[in-house]
Amino acid sequence: MTVTSVLRPDGVRVVTMNAPPVNALTVQGWFDVATALDEAGRDMATRAVVLRAEGKGFNAGVDIKEMQSTTGFDALLGANKGCFAAFKAVYECAVPVIAAVNGFCVGGGVGLVGNADVVVASEDAYFGVPEVNQGALGAATHMSRLVPQHMMRTLYFTARTIPARDLVRFGSVLEVVPRDQLDDAALKVAGEIAAKDTRVIRAAKEALNGIDPIDVNKSYRWEQGFTFELNLMGVSDELRDDFAGTDKADTKADNEAKGA
Repeated sequence: MTVTSVLRPDGVRVVTMNAPPVNALTVQGWFDVATALDEAGRDMATRAVVLRAEGKGFNAGVDIKEMQSTTGFDALLGANKGCFAAFKAVYECAVPVIAAVNGFCVGGGVGLVGNADVVVASEDAYFGVPEVNQGALGAATHMSRLVPQHMMRTLYFTARTIPARDLVRFGSVLEVVPRDQLDDAALKVAGEIAAKDTRVIRAAKEALNGIDPIDVNKSYRWEQGFTFELNLMGVSDELRDDFAGTDKADTKADNEAKGA
């Protein structure tokens, strides 16, 4: 199963993504994440959510091979809708979402983490939005919640990555810990939140979303419009074919760590 959801006795729900080899999610995988977060928020027994992943990295974005193996725009539209649903579900989850980030977090992974309420990362974690390499746009909305504006633009235009330790000084990552301590660190924060009166925490989550200066849902849909334009122009298919033909997804993710 790609996505699992387990409620702990303390009210912390752990949602885990597990899509080997690099957690590049299929269209269904993105909708599964959305469903898990939506259900968590509706369940009054859930007091906080930890969003984590198994494997070598947190998330490598959209499964490009799935997209390139289908004809027409069905896979593209599915990925757009699936990512939108997943990012929205994290942001609008009725309880705080703590992202536990290990290894690479690129593309759609940044969309998930950027919309989370708290971010904890392992020492080997890094973030990036390499969409321009595949002829797509997206997740700038969410990267801008992790880094300052000019840094976001630099990362976006160059497809560079940034280590989690640098995000600590920006205040967007709470702490960086050894890989084997990541789950415990995320559960500790989630436990602190879960110990509060859930009625107050749920009201606080809604209140904080209400005072956000940017509508993340509308902003991301704006970005997706340009992705569709690039696909209609044929640019995206050309770049994705090149990507799928010359690199395996896991090799690509490893290269991102080196700023390739």
